[in-house]
Amino acid sequence: MTGDDAMPSASCPTAVVNAPVDVVWALLADPTGWGSVFDLRVVSIDPPGPALVGQTISGETDLRILHLKLKFRMIEIDPDQHRLRLHVNLPFGLTVHEDLGCTPLDDTHCRVDYRCNFDFPKGWRGTLMRVLINRRLDSGPEDSLSRIKRAAERRVAGRGNDGR
Repeated sequence: MTGDDAMPSASCPTAVVNAPVDVVWALLADPTGWGSVFDLRVVSIDPPGPALVGQTISGETDLRILHLKLKFRMIEIDPDQHRLRLHVNLPFGLTVHEDLGCTPLDDTHCRVDYRCNFDFPKGWRGTLMRVLINRRLDSGPEDSLSRIKRAAERRVAGRGNDGR
């Protein structure tokens, strides 16, 4: 691979969630509530409301040292199949193509598949970025998936603090 080649990477964690598929889907399809699920402060949603194809969500991470600005764009939403695809633009030219799918296992359990394809910038900047964040390529999606699982299970247990 030369320094000019794009440098993709993928992470595909999966989890069984002790909650009905509709509970998990409600969390994913409501970007206004993402701040209570993910390590994210939602700054704006355009257009406002539930997830729509073409919708953009701007936010910032809650990293201790610095806040990274993120921009999410909804690419595909399939409520019947409980599938959500979005592109995420991060600083320094990093793009993540996310594909989240929920599959019912029975009335009280579902499986969540979270596929993240990372595209790094070409050249030395992409090489440097990959070296600096290599450990986060798997731990970031795994952390997000564990947050989805916890939020859905809390909601089912009646301990969710958002009243839904």
